[in-house]
Amino acid sequence: MARKFFVGGNFKANGSIKSIQGILDNLNNAKLDPNTGMLPLPAPVVISPPSIFLLTTAEKASNGIKVAAQNVFDKPDGAWTGELTVKMLTEHNIEWVILGHSERRTIIKESSEFVADKTKAALDGGLSVILCIGETLEEREAGKTVDVCCSQLQAVVDKVSDWSKIVIAYEPVWAIGTGKVATTEQAQEAHEAIRKWLASKLSQGVADGTRILYGGSVNEKNSGELAKQPDIDGFLVGGASLKPAFVDIINANL
Repeated sequence: MARKFFVGGNFKANGSIKSIQGILDNLNNAKLDPNTGMLPLPAPVVISPPSIFLLTTAEKASNGIKVAAQNVFDKPDGAWTGELTVKMLTEHNIEWVILGHSERRTIIKESSEFVADKTKAALDGGLSVILCIGETLEEREAGKTVDVCCSQLQAVVDKVSDWSKIVIAYEPVWAIGTGKVATTEQAQEAHEAIRKWLASKLSQGVADGTRILYGGSVNEKNSGELAKQPDIDGFLVGGASLKPAFVDIINANL
């Protein structure tokens, strides 16, 4: 089965009641590419607001739009101050979660093993996961891009066997929020290497079926060319997801 184009919007720690309602109005009323979506049910885009806005966003999102949390804990309900558990999300019909984002790996110091534990907990509890991986500028310049990405993936491979509800987001750290974007050749090269690694470590079926998104200063101007690459299956969008032009990125595959 062909991979369907997928676009996620990570709002990070941005937004207000008014601004997020404006984003929802724009998306709810937009004409979105019918070839973009999740399988088996269409969902043109998955948006991820700050946790305080999750319930409001989930209640008001329409047009096939799904909602993701930006994080979840790897333990069930308990004495985990400040955390959200998987059950809390699923009980409120939050179906997706973003895990392993570079800002949590570098600022919060989350290890690949911890990300893997959270991924397993999310999947076991019924969530789908956008799993972020990516290298720093120093690692890229040292020729370690593939090694770093595959090491981050290996931690999950060690704990998860069913990858049917995982979408990988390749986000080079040096391109996130910097305005720098990997060239189409750099992005495609990394995506192709990740897919080949999945085939070698899991199966050709998993490699062929797993969507690999590009993230890192994606906007309406560069998304069209990136979308043409054979191993780029969509985008995880940061700052541009807060703007009306987010619709153009969603429709980049048209």
